[in-house]
Amino acid sequence: MPTLYDNLSSGNAYKVRLVLHRLDIPHHRIDLDIDRGETRTPEFLAKNPNGRVPALELEDGTVLAESNAIIHYLAEGTPLIPQGRLERARMLQWMFFEQYSHEPHVAVARFILHHLPADHPRRAELPMRHERGHQALAVMETHLRDRAFFAAGRFTLADVALYAYTHVADEGGFDLAPYPRIRAWLTRVAAEPRHIPITRTTGS
Repeated sequence: MPTLYDNLSSGNAYKVRLVLHRLDIPHHRIDLDIDRGETRTPEFLAKNPNGRVPALELEDGTVLAESNAIIHYLAEGTPLIPQGRLERARMLQWMFFEQYSHEPHVAVARFILHHLPADHPRRAELPMRHERGHQALAVMETHLRDRAFFAAGRFTLADVALYAYTHVADEGGFDLAPYPRIRAWLTRVAAEPRHIPITRTTGS
C-alpha cells in the first residue's frame, strides 16, 4: 500500500488525508516534524528533493509530490473529478488558483504566525500576505454567489484544495466574517461524507 509522508499542521498534507479517507484507500502514514527539520534530512530529500510534505510513496517506490498532483492521482476515475472536459478544466482552474493566488498568502500568513518566532523578520510580510489573501477570498466569495461548490455543481477536488487552508484562515489572521458565502460553503464541505478535521489522521 502507499505511504503518505505527512504533517498534521499542513493544509497541503490535509488535502491528501481528506481524499484518502473519502475514498477509503488503505495506506501507511509517516508524520514528519517540519519545525525540527525532518523534511530536510538526506533520507527525505532523496524521496522529495523539494523537502516538503506531503509526498506519497507508491508501492513500486515511485514518489509523487505536490498536494494537488497527489489528490488528482488518487481521485482518478472517481466522482471527485468531473468527466466533462469543461467541468474538469474548471476544477483544475480553481486548483491552480489555490496554489497561485490563495495558498501563497493565506497559508503563508498562518505559517509565519504559528511556526516562526515573534521577532522573526518574516513578520514584516504579514500586511502584504493579508491584503493579497483577502483579494483571493473576495474572488471565492464572488464565485460562490450562485453556486454551492466551485466546479461541476458538486463537491470535487477544487473544494478539497480550497477548503484545506480556507477553513483555518483565522489562524493566519484572516477574519472570515465578511465572507458569508465562504462560511456557508465551509459548512457544506464539512458535512460531506467521510469528512475528517485537519487534526485527525485517517486511522490507517
